[in-house]
Amino acid sequence: MGIQQVKASVITIGDELLIGQTIDTNSAWMAQELNKIGIWVHRRVAVGDVWDDIWHALQEEERLSQLILITGGLGPTADDITKPLLCHYFGGRMVVDPGALANVKHIFEELLKRPLIERNLKQAEVPDVCRVLQNRRGTAPGMWFEKEGRIFISMPGVPHEMKGMMTYDILPELQERFTLPVIEHRSLLTAGMGESFLAERIADFETQLPSNIKLAYLPSYGMVRLRLTATGRSERLVAELEAEFDMLKSLVQDILVTDHDIPMQEVVGQLLAERGKTIGTAESCTGGYIAHLLTSIPGSSRYFQGSIISYANAIKTDLLGVDPDVIARHGAVSRETAVQMVRGAKASLGTDFVMVTTGIMGPEGGSPEKPVGTVWIGLGYGDAIETHPFHFRFDRQRNTELTAAHGLNALRKFILQHS
Repeated sequence: MGIQQVKASVITIGDELLIGQTIDTNSAWMAQELNKIGIWVHRRVAVGDVWDDIWHALQEEERLSQLILITGGLGPTADDITKPLLCHYFGGRMVVDPGALANVKHIFEELLKRPLIERNLKQAEVPDVCRVLQNRRGTAPGMWFEKEGRIFISMPGVPHEMKGMMTYDILPELQERFTLPVIEHRSLLTAGMGESFLAERIADFETQLPSNIKLAYLPSYGMVRLRLTATGRSERLVAELEAEFDMLKSLVQDILVTDHDIPMQEVVGQLLAERGKTIGTAESCTGGYIAHLLTSIPGSSRYFQGSIISYANAIKTDLLGVDPDVIARHGAVSRETAVQMVRGAKASLGTDFVMVTTGIMGPEGGSPEKPVGTVWIGLGYGDAIETHPFHFRFDRQRNTELTAAHGLNALRKFILQHS
């Protein structure tokens, strides 16, 4: 059998998604996992708990895709309408599935030690026209429907439960059923050149790419990630992709941060771990966000020692030893204060490297001389101290994220320079 190009759609259901109360991480995770096995998600749709909206979404995606994945609306409450709707959509009737019933009883009677009520028992009801996917991590079963060559798979909206169902049941079966193409990605991260200038530099490279290899630009936080994606089944596919990727790296070598698809905090962590060095932070305006990013990487205990959240000036003076006269003369957001924060952090934390931040994130607190978005970042190693001023212009959250991104990039270059 030849390679089968399977188009997939993801439908996520729930009012909480539309009002922003819950962030939809399900569709992103599913798209990543499907892509790994050679299925490309070309549509992602979010709808509320409204019968007609869900129905129309099913009709539209059925017209466009061979595989439709659905999450949400399988709970025991009145607003969970996905199961009865799917029963009606596929012309079935509700029946009790013995396996699902045994699972619900096991969870409530043996694990939770709680009495079962009728509402819980209804979790075991499914349309008789589906194949049941047992939920190894919860009570709501999944459902697999087929109609005129289309596959519909309904799963719980709880991410942990959905991921279990996808991992153990759905992805393996899709791989067995279809002869899927290989989809390979290679990514690199650049800093110091805008997207449009970067596109000009590599225009000739992009033009000569083979038809089965595509280039994508992914700008973020003043940096640009470049991704090459190759699709096919040839044994030479990976070799062809690697050759093009090597060419791309040579064209951006002077602005290359990493040739792996990893975040900046992991790049910094790898540099520190390779050199056997440690780091600590003293954060004012970022409130520990940079420490959070650094410690989000597994194994970060090898190099990250700790942080002082010096949000108030009293903490800057009492714990970091910043001279109150310096703050009075130059302000908490100044090069002079950043330098003293570096010295104080080095003394208090005893790490090889330190990184400090002080700034005005907004929306209040700015002045004509120091508007919202004014930030000083300080870096220290031994007797070497380096400071960087930044002037961002966004809201509080984005200013914080930009401070962390630009600060970590400055730290990366500082580590390369001093060790």
